[in-house]
Amino acid sequence: MPDPVPVASAAAALAAIDALLQPLNRSDAPGLVIGVNQHGRPLLRRGMGLASLAHGVANTPRTRMRIASTSKHITALAVLLLAEDGRLALDDPVQQHLPELPMLHPGGPTLRQLMQHTGGWRGHDELWLLAQGLALQPPGRSLAAMARQSALNAEPGTRMIYSNGGYRMLALIIERRSGLGYAEFLRTRIFEPLGMVDTESVASDLEVRPGLAGLYVAVPGAGWRRGVYPCEFEGSGSIVSTLDDMLAWLGHLRSTTKIVGSASSWAQMVAPTRLRCGEVVPYGFGLLQHRYRGVDVIHHNGAVIGGSAQMITVPAHGLDIMIMANGAAVSPAQLAFKVIELLLGDQLSEASEPRAAASAYPGLVGQRYRAADSGNVLGFVPLGDRLALCWLGGSPVPLRERAGGLWLGFLDLAQNMVDIDLHGQDPAQVPATLTLREGGQSQRLERLPDTPPAPAALAPQLCGVYRCADLDASAQLALCGQRLLLSIQGRDGQLTLSLTPLSDMVLTISATDPMLAALGASGIFNIERGGAGRDGLVTGLRFDGARTRQLRFVREEQPA
Repeated sequence: MPDPVPVASAAAALAAIDALLQPLNRSDAPGLVIGVNQHGRPLLRRGMGLASLAHGVANTPRTRMRIASTSKHITALAVLLLAEDGRLALDDPVQQHLPELPMLHPGGPTLRQLMQHTGGWRGHDELWLLAQGLALQPPGRSLAAMARQSALNAEPGTRMIYSNGGYRMLALIIERRSGLGYAEFLRTRIFEPLGMVDTESVASDLEVRPGLAGLYVAVPGAGWRRGVYPCEFEGSGSIVSTLDDMLAWLGHLRSTTKIVGSASSWAQMVAPTRLRCGEVVPYGFGLLQHRYRGVDVIHHNGAVIGGSAQMITVPAHGLDIMIMANGAAVSPAQLAFKVIELLLGDQLSEASEPRAAASAYPGLVGQRYRAADSGNVLGFVPLGDRLALCWLGGSPVPLRERAGGLWLGFLDLAQNMVDIDLHGQDPAQVPATLTLREGGQSQRLERLPDTPPAPAALAPQLCGVYRCADLDASAQLALCGQRLLLSIQGRDGQLTLSLTPLSDMVLTISATDPMLAALGASGIFNIERGGAGRDGLVTGLRFDGARTRQLRFVREEQPA
């Protein structure tokens, strides 16, 4: 076991961490809590900013916050406990336990694939947001929304696409196989045995709990708004906890002696996932394990509306870090890795992985490409001095560089690798086509025009009424001034999207609701046409986003 960080070095590192945190130490904004242990010994406990903006209550190291998607590996452990009990098997098809779901593929998905995000089932949360906006989802609707689907995002086992819906299914299976509510099962089988007295599953942001910080979203021009997650999220992100409980949890995760669950179950949680094409992804059952600057790290982050979290451990150094934020303008994941660098210093043997410089690829900067077969759309933009990729209309992510190409992996996109082949390309020239490899399949992408058609020019072809059976929603597309607006009406709410043409075959979306815009809602619509060529009659629109693929809106009203 490596020695602890020397006292003098630790003091200097902690002073540097305090300097990083100081801008967040405000009395007029939400903040975060951060805790660090080494070999079980506390090094740092801080609360920054406000837990309640309305009442001026400060965050403290005892404040409870949502751990968001960090909850997922705890759900996975609950499934593994039921497998140890003989009440289910990891390779059971999900329909064996949730017969409401249609059989969309003969191979499942299986419970194992749900835990690995390779099941391919569309998640209820993004489906809900598309049809209902931020309207609150009534209890029980999550399973009904997923049972309504007529197609998968991808064949099970072939793609890794992050899915809150898969973990919502797992929570329902835990309830059915155990006979207990999800929160009760976690309390009695996991939290109480580990002495995690301040940790529980809280099913809604409308529920009140002692010591629980509020969640806040900064909306430009509108100050702060409360963050309320509109969908059912037991299983995917409902757990609230404290620094001390989560640091104790990390100590147990690292320990060779298990109080809850077998050593075999914990080993499965960090085992990497192998896709059918052979690609290996460093994600297990709700946990990532990979090398970072010469050391192994195990971690998972999370985000809800108005909150975010990062849990990480460096087992070889006994270093455990937990960060939870309730609206602070900070990335807990980036902050946690910076804390590791400051505390371990020269014990880290490798430099950070380089990203591609925008200046090295002048021919790609500002270009967009589309694959005709899949509808995938890529955009290349400068992000500071880095070259970044916008995948399916999403936010730019700095690209990683390798010989003959550029790529992004699960740590960047929360999905399987996206690999762009640049062999033989002159980086100073604008390529007319690119080859993309994703999930073991190659796709040919063509460059989109420098000058896209104006919304008014496409309006006569596009405007009309559409229907999406998988959303149980209708939509009206109209030209309003100089904007194409798609108003989607579900049974419980409504969402309006502004559509911006990239060509006569594809449009990007942006939310008109300032709250959704602040949250970065994104995606694209591919235009479906009947007959041959790009001038054929528009028959439908196909939505593709980071977590929902090939969702079809069929045109019901044709132009006269």
